[in-house]
Amino acid sequence: MANRKKPLILICNDDGFYSPGIQALTEIAAKFGDIKVIAPDRQQSAVGHSITISTPLRANKVKMQSGIDAIAINGTPADCIKLAHDKLLDRKPDLVLSGINHGSNAGINIIYSGTVSAATEATILGYPAIAVSCAEFGEDADLSGCQEAAARMIEYVLKNGLPKGITLNVNAPAGPLKDLIWTKQADSRYVEEYDGRVDPFNRPYYWMTGKFELLENGNDLDVSVLDQGKATVTPIQYDLTAHAFFDMVKTVKI
Repeated sequence: MANRKKPLILICNDDGFYSPGIQALTEIAAKFGDIKVIAPDRQQSAVGHSITISTPLRANKVKMQSGIDAIAINGTPADCIKLAHDKLLDRKPDLVLSGINHGSNAGINIIYSGTVSAATEATILGYPAIAVSCAEFGEDADLSGCQEAAARMIEYVLKNGLPKGITLNVNAPAGPLKDLIWTKQADSRYVEEYDGRVDPFNRPYYWMTGKFELLENGNDLDVSVLDQGKATVTPIQYDLTAHAFFDMVKTVKI
């Protein structure tokens, strides 16, 4: 009987292939199967689901600090997944992981996140996918809890799969894992302000500032559970249809 191949796990992020977070995720994923790292060659935080259409993409072989061979792409996280799917993999992945991001991707951050968008792009292409983020921005953050949360969800998805169109979004505080809870995306937003300045050539420019605002409370919300020091896993979908409203108005003549 032929030996069954190990699962192939594709790993991406939005902080770049040099990030400590992707190193930590690679370390955990390697316990579950063969890994392939294809990630941006530079910082791509908050690029959302943008893709590159006006310039060519280049794929360069690089070696991560851990010694693992990777491919660095001069594009966005979504570009990395698209190019991996079409050109760069010898076989299709059994699972796609994105992260570990430095900074929470709970609440409205899901919309802006390149990390979550890489996982979502994988879901669009038909692969089960998990995004993983640490609530602390510092590159020296203790990612052990994120690693344990990721390991639990990798094991779950490899065993059970995911429904069509569903991506898992995992967030964890820095430090050891206290608990891992199924949550909903919290209703939230950023209240932004732009600090207007003038450069040495007397040309105006603007620097964005602002604060995060939670618009609801609840024990099952990702932001609230994170604030309690626990890790969260939120099932999300790229179908943006407002189904409840559609059911209300689908028979209304307009």
